[in-house]
Amino acid sequence: MNQNNFFMWLPQEVTLYIFSQLDIQSLCRASMTCMSWFATIRNNDRLWKPHCLAVRAVCRREVDDDRKSGYSWRDILLRNYQKSQVKLGWLSGRYSNICSPISLPETIMCPMDAETWGEILEAELKRPNHKQIS
Repeated sequence: MNQNNFFMWLPQEVTLYIFSQLDIQSLCRASMTCMSWFATIRNNDRLWKPHCLAVRAVCRREVDDDRKSGYSWRDILLRNYQKSQVKLGWLSGRYSNICSPISLPETIMCPMDAETWGEILEAELKRPNHKQIS
């Protein structure tokens, strides 16, 4: 057996089980290891679904709409992951006390629709430290 490619000798179920235990960043890194891993990871929707369901906790409407449109779990994750991270930051109050636009981290911002901004505004207005505008 070629020791440099032991993974090809594992049963597909074992390979998928190992990959299913990885977080999203590790799964993406593993897919860059070799063509075989890339194909296995890219073409197995079951590996992407749990990560996508975590994104759905923040972006329910977007994930549900993408599922209805027939996107794969992998494609849904690619379409919504960054938005979910930005939205989560806003909803958690991370940007509640920003004094000016230059204080916002531009590297993580992304376009969001009016409904998403409405959710963020509602969350801001419900914060206990929210100052009423007179």
